[in-house]
Amino acid sequence: MNKTHISLIARELHVKDWQVEHAVSLLGEGSTIPFISRYRKEATGSLDEVQIAQVKALWTGYEELEKRRAAILKSIEEQDKLTPELRTSIENCWQMNLLEDLYLPYRPKRRTRAGIAREKGLGPLAEIIFALDPRNCQELARPYLSDKVQTVEEALAGARDIIAEQASEHAVLRQRLRRLYQEEGVISASVQKGKEEEGIKYSNYFDFSERIRTIPSHRLLAILRARSEGIISMKLEPDTDKAIEEVERTCLPARISYSFPPGESGSLYQVKTAFADAYKRLIHPSVENEVINTNKEKADIESIKVFSSNLRQLLLAPPLGQKRMLAIDPGFRTGCKIVCLDAQGNLLHNDTIYPHPPQNERSVAMKKLTQLTEAYKIDVIAVGNGTAGRETEQFLKKIAFSRKLQIYSVSEDGASVYSASALGREEFPQYDVTVRGAVSIGRRLMDPLAELVKIDPKSLGIGQYQHDVNQTLLKESLDQTVAFCVNHVGVNLNTASKQLLTYVSGLGPQLAQNIVDYRSEHGPFRAREELRNVKRLGDKAFEQCAGFLRIPGAENILDNTAVHPESYPVVHRMAQDLGITEDALVSDAGARQRVDLSRYVTGQIGLPTLKDIMAELDKPGRDPRTIIKVLEFDDSINTIDDLKEGMVLPGIVSNITGFGAFVNIGIKQDGLVHVSQMGSRYVSNPLEVLKLHEHVKVKVIKIDRERNRIQLRLERD
Repeated sequence: MNKTHISLIARELHVKDWQVEHAVSLLGEGSTIPFISRYRKEATGSLDEVQIAQVKALWTGYEELEKRRAAILKSIEEQDKLTPELRTSIENCWQMNLLEDLYLPYRPKRRTRAGIAREKGLGPLAEIIFALDPRNCQELARPYLSDKVQTVEEALAGARDIIAEQASEHAVLRQRLRRLYQEEGVISASVQKGKEEEGIKYSNYFDFSERIRTIPSHRLLAILRARSEGIISMKLEPDTDKAIEEVERTCLPARISYSFPPGESGSLYQVKTAFADAYKRLIHPSVENEVINTNKEKADIESIKVFSSNLRQLLLAPPLGQKRMLAIDPGFRTGCKIVCLDAQGNLLHNDTIYPHPPQNERSVAMKKLTQLTEAYKIDVIAVGNGTAGRETEQFLKKIAFSRKLQIYSVSEDGASVYSASALGREEFPQYDVTVRGAVSIGRRLMDPLAELVKIDPKSLGIGQYQHDVNQTLLKESLDQTVAFCVNHVGVNLNTASKQLLTYVSGLGPQLAQNIVDYRSEHGPFRAREELRNVKRLGDKAFEQCAGFLRIPGAENILDNTAVHPESYPVVHRMAQDLGITEDALVSDAGARQRVDLSRYVTGQIGLPTLKDIMAELDKPGRDPRTIIKVLEFDDSINTIDDLKEGMVLPGIVSNITGFGAFVNIGIKQDGLVHVSQMGSRYVSNPLEVLKLHEHVKVKVIKIDRERNRIQLRLERD
């Protein structure tokens, strides 16, 4: 294990070396991030899942850097150009871009102007001029004329090409210019001729400029998207004169103690001309792209963080729980598809009603809904929030049901994706997509986590520029977020779908399928220990997954908690020392208060784990998610035409981005609360003040009916 890597990671994350070392060791042994953060707190000093993920990413990065370092050393050594000083510089370099700078002069090149000049024998002339020989350059060049070099100017031009290439490969210069671009470079954009109408949504960038160090991630991603669509042209550059001065300051001797022949005859003139050419032709395009890409990577990370945070909040949204439900996928012309589900989410009945135009069969629809709610003893009604959603909610409120039924508005985002997926067809092969969509709406109200894991997160209507960011990084982050949520909540071993089980620590698709198959063949699991009978589920997989799988009603009450089986003996000792059973220890709060945790500290189990155990015994099998709430929209607002500036309305946060939050106020168009409209104090990150699906009050401050845009301000009580 590379100790230097350990120290570098510890310094970057502001933790101890031993914490990083133990985390890396556990990851190397095949332990998952959820398992390490939950059950190996003593080993890592209670690093959380975010920190452990950072350790993993940084360790992987340094491993890749080491591979690249070895390849570079081998390449230079094969060229017989590896000096002791160069080896030391390469071995002490810990940034990939600086490592590539050191390698640049030795990298195999395509045929360049400088290479052609060297082939013509002009290398020595370039060395003489670059050394600032005080003699007349025309005279210096004459000895290099040949059948390949016809004129003095051709010789000098070739020498300048060689000097320019050498300057462009200067590692220290590239580092300094990179810093100049980052600190003082200006991103400027302008509309392409004839693209004004096509790219109207990018009109903010038709004549735009901003320092790259201050440009927010969402703005940079928007500019890059507009460029990729051919709407605008863009460039990044600092002050050109300042950049060329940096080239001269870095590459010329600190002091020049003699004079030169005037004009083009002087070597200083030739060198400065070569430097200007090096900057404009070789360095600027390279550094411009590199700095843009570096900032794009940072913008990707920021965007992915927002997406992951939204996804976490969405997956951890409060579940309604096991209720008999009538779910509606609303529509106008095609009608409202309705399904009746039992408390476990199984489909009992499906039908279609037409309460809206053009059919307007309201009385028939009312009668059918009344009959179905009675026949299936419906507890709640879930209504999709898409087309005709508000109208359907208002229609339902006019029905005189025999008992009060709570009506919930449920996000439809992704329901159509699930209904058309292979999984949707597998679950309901005999039904069409509308039935599957309605089932998905109802199930996600019962348990958002269990249902939404079946849908690609990119289809859930959250996030920012998700198709523009690094897709590999996005997928890794979203998968990690889903895994965190699943393991944070825990999974009912006897009811969980294959998709939900897939994200449990230590499982994956094949073991998840094997669990489902075992359950189908042998019936419900009666104990966690029975997992060992599942095909291919060995000791390591059992260690990783057991603590996250729950068995309600198990003979051993600990099997329905987050207490890991490896800690069962400790709980048994606690109960034994008190002279009671383990069940009594769980049910008797007074008994638990008499437990002296310090007596049970060992080399393997410390106070962090013991405190987690006691928290589980306090509330065995508890769901860490909050309680669901119902939001009542303003009944007088049905379309954008009903809005007036100054109105204060209830709403629900539907999406959070880097520049603000979108709020559903009960009409087709969500309104935007810009980051500048979130309170009296400056807000740099909307995630600091708002959560996805949070119920809020907003004030309408501007309505653009032509573009269907609504600007809102957050109102705090």
